[in-house]
Order: sequence, then structure tokens, then C-alpha cells
Amino acid sequence: MTTTTKTAAASTILATKIYGKDDGQIFALRDVTVDFESGQFTAIMGPSGSGKSTLMHCIAGLDQLTSGSAIIDGVDLSTLNDKQLTELRRVKIGFIFQSFNLVPTLTADENIRLPLMLGGVKGNEEWIQKVINTVHLQDRLTHRPSELSGGQQQRVAVARALASEPRIIFADEPTGNVDSTTGTEILTFMRKAVDDLGQTIVMVTHDPVAASYADRIIFLADGAVVGEMTQPTPVTVLDYMKSLGN
Repeated sequence: MTTTTKTAAASTILATKIYGKDDGQIFALRDVTVDFESGQFTAIMGPSGSGKSTLMHCIAGLDQLTSGSAIIDGVDLSTLNDKQLTELRRVKIGFIFQSFNLVPTLTADENIRLPLMLGGVKGNEEWIQKVINTVHLQDRLTHRPSELSGGQQQRVAVARALASEPRIIFADEPTGNVDSTTGTEILTFMRKAVDDLGQTIVMVTHDPVAASYADRIIFLADGAVVGEMTQPTPVTVLDYMKSLGN
């Protein structure tokens, strides 16, 4: 399944992922083909064990495909050595995890700039300030994670993912560890990152409400793409998930 739009794909994956050998083989992904378009918010959904996290990990270069290719900004990840892959992830990819993954000894500002600091670059200061303003962290920059609420910590994580102007951002259950009010806040910020900053986001979620913030949803079942939805609402997403047996 390939979606064609007027924008160039930020990432394309043609994926088969098998765990185990011989009679013990388990197909985590079965000939999955998806384009993730630039400037679009895509959600990946499916029942437990459907392969959605495996798909994200393979696209992001965190796991290797058994066969096929994962391409980000025109680069086939399978052609890169470990050093090149690390560099591509630092420069081209942003990550948002449900566990925040902030460094407790660093301030919010330092956590936001950490990927840039690790790469020995300052980044685009105008862009960084725009990101900070977008997620409303101006008055929390000197605070350490322990001095921030869960929602504020996740906002720092979102800003960190955006700070290096990545080609694509991967979000793995980004609202999984926050309450519903904070989750709405985080999803709104992610939506603004796409609409106002032109960012590209791919999010794995099990939550129909979270998925409704996306432009498009890819549905997986048993390691294969079984459907796609645009202009989703919580009701239409929930109905479709029920049809998949989730």
C-alpha cells in the first residue's frame, strides 16, 4: 500500500521482519509497504502483537529488517554502518517516548538542546526559540525534570525531538504516562508542530482519541497493513479497531 501526494515522502518502508528460525518463525511484519509524507501526522494502530512497535523501530533504524528497506530522506538505512546510522538518527530523526527519557541533572533548556550538544553543534537558535514558544516552556527553561510536572516533562521531550529540525519524528505512545488533560495538551502541541512548524510525525498509539489528532492512520493486524483512514475521529477509529478484534 503506497499513498501518493504532492509532497515527497519523508520515509518509506518495504518491510518483512521475522523472529526465530524454521518451525519457530514468527512474522512480525509481512510485506508492509508504507510511505510517510512530509508535513503529515500519521498514526499507527493495531491490536496487541500486530507489529506496530516493530514497524516503528525498523523505520527508525532501531531494529533491522529481515528483508526489504527502510528509507529516510532518501537514505536506505541498510546501507549504513553503525556510526553512520547513529549520525543519521541524531540529525534526521527525533524521538518522543512515553517515559520522557530526560536527563535528571540537566535543566529543561539543556535537555532540549542535548542532541545538538552531543553532535557538537549549536543548531538554529531562531528555530529552537520558536519550538520553545510553541510548547510554552519559556518560564521553565532553568528547571530540572524533578521540578516539572509530567506534562511539562513531556513538553520538554517534544521540544527536544523538534530542536534539531529532524526530517521525521517518531512518537511511541507519547501520552501513555500522563493523565487525560496532559495528554490532550501534548497531542495539541504535536498537532501544532505539524501545522505551524511543518514537522513530520509518526506515532504509535492504542488510543482512538490520540489517533484522532493525526491526518492519517495506518492499521496493522498480524504484521500486515489491513486498512487506512484519513480525517479520523475517536468514534470512527474505535469502530474500526473493534472490527479488528482489539
